[in-house]
Amino acid sequence: MTPDERLLPLEGVENFRDYGGYAVPGGLQVRRGRLWRSAHHGAATDADLARIAGLGLAAVVDLRRPTERANQPSRRPEGFGARVIDCDQGDQAEPPHVAFLRETDLSAQSARAFFLDYYRRAPFEPRHIELFTRYFEALGEGAPVLIHCTAGKDRTGLLAALTHSLLGVHPDDAAADFELTNRAARIEARLPQVTQSLAETLGRTPSETAVRAFLGVDGAYLAAAFDAITAEHASIEAYLARLGVDPRAAGRLREIWLEPMEA
Repeated sequence: MTPDERLLPLEGVENFRDYGGYAVPGGLQVRRGRLWRSAHHGAATDADLARIAGLGLAAVVDLRRPTERANQPSRRPEGFGARVIDCDQGDQAEPPHVAFLRETDLSAQSARAFFLDYYRRAPFEPRHIELFTRYFEALGEGAPVLIHCTAGKDRTGLLAALTHSLLGVHPDDAAADFELTNRAARIEARLPQVTQSLAETLGRTPSETAVRAFLGVDGAYLAAAFDAITAEHASIEAYLARLGVDPRAAGRLREIWLEPMEA
């Protein structure tokens, strides 16, 4: 699949795309059109909802905190029947990146340092452990799944990358999928509005470079998360076992989610 083939262009939902379709050894590929990722759906239009309804989703994994869900409630298609997986653990007054922005110089360097630290900690947060575990349980049902957070890039990107690792996707392809956010999130088009919104919230205007850093991703962030996992658990496989995906379950998920490569 090309990057364009992955994208589902919607009017009010950013970064909506298929994270299946990647090749794995043995002439196989991850199933297409059944694994989806995106930003939040609070601004979804009626046309967006109609397109989402056509995906036949069986489960939606909302990785956001309770305050995030309350501030931007998800819009759902009429007759929506998918199971919603969310978690009320670990809420706080405001998202960590907003708290960080209030307290720093808003430079690109401080933004990068924040995200590197965030990714090193994110795999081990109790709420993420719960949500990731329930996500992999949902994958065992073999039906279409959507994962999303607020921007669809950090929590969502980490979970998609863990899925790719489990299924045998090459690390270069997993990294490319992670970094596709930098195109799919329409950063340049959204830059002025996001900058203004942050200025109103913070009482000072962040630099353009810092806003770009917060809207996008860097492959070094994902590498930091995987390095932290390996340091803590010795391997990604051992970490996945903590999430309930032991070797037997991993084999079963590969049977479900891999198919012969299309000619």
